[in-house]
Amino acid sequence: MRETTVHDCKIITLRNIHRNEGDLTVVESGIDVPFTTKRTYFLHNVPDGASRGDHAHKELKQLVIAIGGIFSVTLDDGKDRKTIRLTSPEEGLLIVPGIWRELYDFFEDAICLVLASELYDEDDYIRDYTEFLNYKL
Repeated sequence: MRETTVHDCKIITLRNIHRNEGDLTVVESGIDVPFTTKRTYFLHNVPDGASRGDHAHKELKQLVIAIGGIFSVTLDDGKDRKTIRLTSPEEGLLIVPGIWRELYDFFEDAICLVLASELYDEDDYIRDYTEFLNYKL
């Protein structure tokens, strides 16, 4: 794996069509997101004070979108950390492989949509932070 850093993760502005009847936000694999989406899931009804994530992936890329409400994501590459507050369904946070992530501070109505580059594979997860640090060496 090439060495990835939190600086490889970025906000992608999604195409949004504003109309009187409401907005339409478009996300197309290979156009708006730099990978083919193989898995889609969403987090909702996250209890107050709870966090999600707390892991890294070896190969998986993700686009994380706050399609409702607001939440924060802290990214960690073993050396640097940065926190991003997702507040709009018109933006997605691209998370590259080899980055530890924590999603937290969910507002009551928050809905987090995740587009993933791969199907679920438990072997791709690093769930222990010390193991993650060793992986990044």
